[in-house]
Amino acid sequence: MDHIHVVGGGLAGLTAAITAAESGARVTLHEGHRTLGGRARTADGPYRANEGPHALYRRGPHWTWLARRGLLGAVVPVPPLEGLRFRFRRAGAARRTPPVALLRLARKAPRTAPVDRAFLEWAAGQVGEEGARAAANFAATALFHHDPGALSARFVQERLHRLAAFPPEARYPVGGWAPLVERMAGHARGLGVGIETAARVDTRTLGELTRTGPVVLATSLAAARALLDDASLTWESGRTVLLDLAVRTRRGDAFVVSDLDAPGWLERFTAQDPGLAPAGEQLLQGQFPIGPDARRAEGTARAEELLDLGFPGWRERTTWRVEALADGRTGAVDRPGTTWRDRPSVVRGDGIFLAGDQVAAPGLLSEVSFTSGLEAAVLAVKAAGLSVKAAGQRSRTGTGTGTGTGTGVDLKRT
Repeated sequence: MDHIHVVGGGLAGLTAAITAAESGARVTLHEGHRTLGGRARTADGPYRANEGPHALYRRGPHWTWLARRGLLGAVVPVPPLEGLRFRFRRAGAARRTPPVALLRLARKAPRTAPVDRAFLEWAAGQVGEEGARAAANFAATALFHHDPGALSARFVQERLHRLAAFPPEARYPVGGWAPLVERMAGHARGLGVGIETAARVDTRTLGELTRTGPVVLATSLAAARALLDDASLTWESGRTVLLDLAVRTRRGDAFVVSDLDAPGWLERFTAQDPGLAPAGEQLLQGQFPIGPDARRAEGTARAEELLDLGFPGWRERTTWRVEALADGRTGAVDRPGTTWRDRPSVVRGDGIFLAGDQVAAPGLLSEVSFTSGLEAAVLAVKAAGLSVKAAGQRSRTGTGTGTGTGTGVDLKRT
């Protein structure tokens, strides 16, 4: 049975479908929504907001994989002059530079941070408590968690080290993530992948699919848990308020305001891609993590405090505003004593393989979806009795070889 089914048309599902098709499998991708992209969707104009702040990271495995297939498309870095408009909220005031302690800590190699200790405890021993708290809040940019200092020191340090890299790793697909998704979908179709949208899969249809070949479930962990009736498919994620805002352009606006007093981040995305908003307007996107019992208004209030610091007069200039709460849909976070290997396994048995941003796979943000999608597809191809033609290329991408079989992986809205 060489027919492989992929359930879910986000980054993980598209990666899995392309990988399986490149090895000669017959592949059908089933997407429940009418459009592809999952949490990598971009709103239709005139304000082309991604579903949460998104960026590709130049040193990540997804970047290499896309580039080798000619799928990367036009991407832009942070404009050098905009780097001068970075602002950090410290002790309630906007400052132009972060604490020296944060920079010192960010230079430390991730391997120096222990897995089994909380980040704040470990970091305080390195640079003092004040610097450690600022670093934890800065790292929340890639965590979407209200208490990053309580997470594994190794987990947080890996993200802090990459976020603070110079020159910055972040690159932005021109036009948002939708063109990237369209290129991946077009490539998949060119390889013969059948793509069915508005095709929801339930437990009955999942059983029918497994009778014709392996299945890759590239869905949220909650959806996979329901489809497989498997209560063990859980892992902690974040809870964060998302804010999209368009304001009339004003000279002197900040590029980024990073909150070092509490987790929070606000970025002007039209700085690098002016076409995301109409002429004369700027598109801002931000995320503000809140605790499990906190109300959305708490995150909104913190967002407005950053707006006051970086975008004076923003209320009178606002032309469009959207808010949302992403609860448990922002990728996995690892507590002390755990790593990505402890998350739910890619291998689920009976020819079913799991992919997504909360399963056992390495990477930063969307890289987890990519890595797990790649791994799931390789294992599905082998289960179908086919040879993995792209195996050598896969190892060169640096995605790792772990299958996530331990006991127990942008901002993104579904």
